[in-house]
Amino acid sequence: MKFSCEKALLQSAIATASRAVSVKSSIPALEGLLLEADKFLSITGYNLETGIRTKVEADIEQTGSIVLPARLLGDIIRKLPDDTVVFSTDQLAVHIKCGFSDFHLMGMDAEDFPQLPTVDYQNSFSVMERTLRAMISETSFAISDNESRPIHTGSLFEVERDRFTIISVDGFRLALRREAVVESEGEFSFVVPGGALSEVEKICRDSEEASTVTVGAKHILFQMGDTMLVSRRLEGEFLSWQKAIPKENPLKVTVNTRSLLQSIDRVSLIISEKLKSPLRCIFGEGEIHLYTKTAIGNASDCCPVEGSGGDLEIGFNNRYMMDALKAAPAESVRLELSTGVSPCVILPAEGEENFIYMVLPVRLRAGE
Repeated sequence: MKFSCEKALLQSAIATASRAVSVKSSIPALEGLLLEADKFLSITGYNLETGIRTKVEADIEQTGSIVLPARLLGDIIRKLPDDTVVFSTDQLAVHIKCGFSDFHLMGMDAEDFPQLPTVDYQNSFSVMERTLRAMISETSFAISDNESRPIHTGSLFEVERDRFTIISVDGFRLALRREAVVESEGEFSFVVPGGALSEVEKICRDSEEASTVTVGAKHILFQMGDTMLVSRRLEGEFLSWQKAIPKENPLKVTVNTRSLLQSIDRVSLIISEKLKSPLRCIFGEGEIHLYTKTAIGNASDCCPVEGSGGDLEIGFNNRYMMDALKAAPAESVRLELSTGVSPCVILPAEGEENFIYMVLPVRLRAGE
């Protein structure tokens, strides 16, 4: 195998594929990257759960394939001078040259690298990369890390003819985002592991180009430009989220998202991992009074709102409320409440309901 490639392009491709490389594996090849030169140069990382393959422009003189340790290869390419990298192999011996820099390494046989899973086509849809990235970013905070319910360690994708929805739940909160699709084939749903979605978010560009999601019986394939990511599907019964969100909430107030976030942030300064305390909220006429108290002291703040909460007093985990407000893609949100032990539903103040966040309250004790 022999090819030459611009250092910046090669470095970017290696960094992308390395996201799916096993840090430590009983199969040595999985700690490496598979480089294949044919009609184009492709670089693959795979950890038996998620695989990433990306193409890069290169001048290929001789076809071939080899596996090299991912971390070492990444370090070498990153520290090479900004010039053309010439890469050649003689069986398992590898020669990397760039400018005055010269490296001779031993690689591994490409046959030792497990093949990526084949996605047996069932359904597919397309959505802009920018949109997909935003939707993952604005729902991933509510993905559960509790392995006792594996299905909730991922996000549910629900695809309809003209739109699709991503839902994440962790037992304490729910995050939902929906947007229009570019193209879809039928109505279907599936659950993608949170780890794979984190990588998809990083790979997606700030682009209006369409990314394609192909769904198979056991795997999902995301295609974003010259990069593809394949992941296993999570199996099981996802929460019936439509029933979980309360529909009739008599108390509704509208608030500036940034203002409420800043108020919560201020009163949270005395809360820490060692000094935990609920965020006590009193929804009054035209304002929310926020209060926290720990062994250090207490803090209070007030945030103006439109509407009245009927002096409802309710407690929340401060971080859960802040996560939802940070993710909300709207300048103003509507908070809907019912009782002190019912969830708070966060919706856009105006326009289409393209997001819904729900945060469960915490019980307040007297004198807290």
